[in-house]
Amino acid sequence: MATRSHRPGTATGAPGGSRGRLRRRLPMRLLLPLLLLVALLAMLMLRGYVHSEILADHRVGPPAASDQVPKDILKGGPVIDTRGGRPASLDLPDHELVLTFDDGPDPMWTPKVLDVLKKHDARAVFFITGTMASRYPDLVQRMVDEGHEIGLHTFNHPDLSLQSKSRVDWELSQNQLALAGAAGIRTSLFRPPYSSFAQNMDNKSWPVTEYIGSKGYITIVNNTDSEDWRRPGVQQIIRNATPKGGKGAVVLMHDSGGDRSQTVAALDRYVAGMKDQGYRFDTLTAALDAPSAHTPVAGLEAVKGEAWVFLVQASEKTTGVLVTGLAVVGVLVFGRLGLMLILSVAHARRVRRRGFRWGATVTEPVSVLVPAYNEAKCIEQTVRSLVASDHPIEVLVIDDGSTDGTARIVENLGLPGVRVIRQLNAGKPAALNRGIANARHDLIVMMDGDTVFEPTTVRELVQPFGDPRVGAVAGNAKVGNRDSLIGAWQHIEYVMGFNLDRRMYDVLRCMPTIPGAVGAFRRSALERVGGMSDDTLAEDTDITMALHRDGWHVVYAEKAIAWTEAPESVQQLWSQRYRWSYGTMQAIWKHRRSLVERGPSGRFGRVGMPLVSMFMVVAPLLAPLIDVFLLYGLVFGPTEKTIGAWLGVLAVQGVCAAYAFHLDKERMTHLISLPLQQLLYRQLMYVVLLQSWITALTGGRLRWQKLRRTGAVGLPGAGSSANQPQMDGRPVG
Repeated sequence: MATRSHRPGTATGAPGGSRGRLRRRLPMRLLLPLLLLVALLAMLMLRGYVHSEILADHRVGPPAASDQVPKDILKGGPVIDTRGGRPASLDLPDHELVLTFDDGPDPMWTPKVLDVLKKHDARAVFFITGTMASRYPDLVQRMVDEGHEIGLHTFNHPDLSLQSKSRVDWELSQNQLALAGAAGIRTSLFRPPYSSFAQNMDNKSWPVTEYIGSKGYITIVNNTDSEDWRRPGVQQIIRNATPKGGKGAVVLMHDSGGDRSQTVAALDRYVAGMKDQGYRFDTLTAALDAPSAHTPVAGLEAVKGEAWVFLVQASEKTTGVLVTGLAVVGVLVFGRLGLMLILSVAHARRVRRRGFRWGATVTEPVSVLVPAYNEAKCIEQTVRSLVASDHPIEVLVIDDGSTDGTARIVENLGLPGVRVIRQLNAGKPAALNRGIANARHDLIVMMDGDTVFEPTTVRELVQPFGDPRVGAVAGNAKVGNRDSLIGAWQHIEYVMGFNLDRRMYDVLRCMPTIPGAVGAFRRSALERVGGMSDDTLAEDTDITMALHRDGWHVVYAEKAIAWTEAPESVQQLWSQRYRWSYGTMQAIWKHRRSLVERGPSGRFGRVGMPLVSMFMVVAPLLAPLIDVFLLYGLVFGPTEKTIGAWLGVLAVQGVCAAYAFHLDKERMTHLISLPLQQLLYRQLMYVVLLQSWITALTGGRLRWQKLRRTGAVGLPGAGSSANQPQMDGRPVG
C-alpha cells in the first residue's frame, strides 16, 4: 500500500541494540502458529503409529523345522510356561472351555461379543493389541468390569519370530502401557500373533516363547480353532469350536479384523449348546485354579498409561476434525471453482457481447487520487502514466508525510493537471479523504503510488457509471514484476484468484473489495457512507461492504488494467497478506449486522458475507489440509490413490487458471509454476491467515507496514524514458 500510519522511530545508536534484538523473544503471533503446526504434525504421526502405519511389520515367516523344540511342548497343552527356565505345558480340565478372542477390541464387534457373553453369564480371555486398546480403552475397561481376562497380543501384530529382542520388548511394553491406560492393570498372559497349536511350534517361534517366559509371561496358544476368520458359516464355526469327548479346550475366535457377524451368531448358539452339555466357560486362571493374571498398576506406571491413552484419543479426535475439515475444504474449493467457472463464463458473455453498454458513454472529467508515502522510486512512472490517459482527468498526489522527497519529485515534473497536497503522516484513509475533499469532479478514481495505468484505464474504469445504480467499480489489477518465482505465483493468484473471483462476485452482486490499486467511486456514494474509514486495516474492503449495504451496485471492469508492484520477498509478502487477512476479518466483523438487517444491507449480509467468509477466510485456512493429507498419504499410504487425488485437485485448479488466463489474454507459460505454488505458496498464506486469526482472537493490534518499492513496474513493452532519473535506493532530499 502507498501509505502507513504514524509510528515512532527506532533508536539506532542504543548500546547493546544488536544483542537486544538477538535476545528478543519470538512474537506470540508467530510462536502460536508454529506450535500449532508442530502439534498437528505430532498428532498425525501418533495416529500413523497407532494405526500400524508407522513401524508396522506385516511379514509372516514361512514354516521351519521343529527339532529344537522340546517334545513335551510339541505334545503338550495350549498353556506354555517357560518362566524359570523350565518349560512346561498344561491342558485344561475336562468340560472347561476357555473362549479366547484375538485382535480386538473392535468398536463394532467386541460390544456384540460382550453382549452375548453377558447374556449367557460366560467368561472369556481377550488377547488385545495395543493399537486397538489405545483407540478403544472403554471396551477394555468393560471387559475387565464384566469379569473377563485380558492377555497381550503385541502392540501392532508383527510376527515376533522375525523381530529382534529389543523389538519384542518394545511390543510387550507398549501393549502393557495401553492396557494400563485403558483399565489400570497389567497382565501375565500372552499370545503370539500368527500362532496356532502347540504342535506347530518351530525353531523360530520357540526361542521367542522362551524369551517371553523370561520376562514373566505365560504363553497361551489354542487346541481348538473355530476358523471363524475364514467365515465358513455359523454351523461350521460351531463344529470347529466343539472339542471331542468332553475334553477341556482353549477355543480360538476373533472379535476384530473384519466382518465378525458369523462369529457373533455362532457364539450365541455355541455357548448355549455347550452349557447344555455340561461345559463351563471361565477365564484361563479360573479354569486352572490359578491366581489372577491381572495386577493393578499405580504410581508413575498408571500416570504414563493414562497419558498415553489421552494422547491417542486426542490424536484420533484431531484426525477426525482434520478429515471433517478436509471434506469442508473440498466442498468449498470445488464449489468455488465451479461457481467461478460458470459465473465467469456468464460475466464474460454479458460484457463482451456485441453492442454491450453500461449506459450512456461517460465523458465527464475524473479526479484521480494517488496517496503516497515514500514512493520516490516509482511515483514518477505512476504520474506520467496518468498524464498519458486518453480521458480528461485531474491528478491529486496526496503526500502523507513522506521523508524521501516524493512530493518534490512530483512538483519538479511540472506536469499539467497534476497537483500535490501535503499532510502530516496520518495513514491512507486520511490521505484519501483529504483527496476527496480537494477533488473537483464527481467521479473519483483511487490508485496506489506504486501502480501504473494504461492510457485507456481511466476511461474503461468509469464507463460503468453510465448506469446510475453503480456506486463503485473494481479494475483489473495485474502484477507487473512477475519475472521472479514469487512474482509469478502472485501473478497466478491475481489473475485466477482475484480477477476471476471478481467476475463471479459481479454476477452475484456482492463484490467484496474494490482493489486499492485500481478502483473508482461516485463522490455521492462515498459521502453517503461517510468516506474512507480507518476502522480497519482493509479500508478498500470496508468501503466496498459499506456501499453494498447502502444499496449501490459494485461492478468489475475487466478492461481497466493497472500494473502494480507486488512484494518481492517472502517477508514483504507476509506483511502485506497479514494486513489484508486481518483487515478483511475486521471488515466482516464491522459489517456483521448486515446478516440480520433488511433491504440491500440484508441482501449483502445473507449472500455476500457468507461467501466472503467461506471463500476468503475459511477455505484458505483449511486449504493446506489437502497438502497435509497428501504428505500423510505419501508417507503412510495409499500412495497411488493419494497422488491421484491430489493431481485431480490440481487439474481442476489448472483448468480454472487456464480459463482465467485466457479471459485476461495472459501467456500460459506462467502456469508452469502452478504445482509449486500449490505446495509452497499456499502454506505461506495459511500461516499468515492463522496468524491473523490469532491476532484477532487475542485482541492484538496490527499497524500499517510499508513495503519496499523498487520502481521496476512499467507498462508492458515500454522502455525506460531517457530523461527518467535513475533511483539508487537512497532517500531524495
